Amino acid sequence: MSIRRDFPDLPPVWAAGTFALQIILSWAAPLVRFGGWAWPLGWLLLGGGLALAGWSAFWFWRKKTSIEPHETPSTLIVEGPYRLNRNPIYTAMAICLLGTGLLVNALSALVLVVLFPPLITRRFIRHEEQSLHDAFGPEAERYMARTRRW
Repeated sequence: MSIRRDFPDLPPVWAAGTFALQIILSWAAPLVRFGGWAWPLGWLLLGGGLALAGWSAFWFWRKKTSIEPHETPSTLIVEGPYRLNRNPIYTAMAICLLGTGLLVNALSALVLVVLFPPLITRRFIRHEEQSLHDAFGPEAERYMARTRRW
């Protein structure tokens, strides 16, 4: 996948683009509309996803390492949400998209949530994992072996 050089190739941009597609699909081809239960659950998921993203981002600040996916890591973060998941910010984005899919009230919007993890894995996570391996060697390997990707 080739990206234009002036395109801000950052995960939140990809999440925002997915959200925009959710809105378009909910209008153009909703497939199925949900009942009233979807609205509160959607807000709960969106709020939970944002909270997880904030908690995860806090650890980058606390460890004084870059949150930018294309930069070389200076610290291997294994505390907080990183104990359970190697990519809690990306997981948070997927949870937010699940919530927004319910908020726009369309099954077609939820289909995009299934496509988001493989896209992010291919576009960012594989490179980030290689950077962790290059920077931290066996310590990164042990962490990756005991901690799930998603």
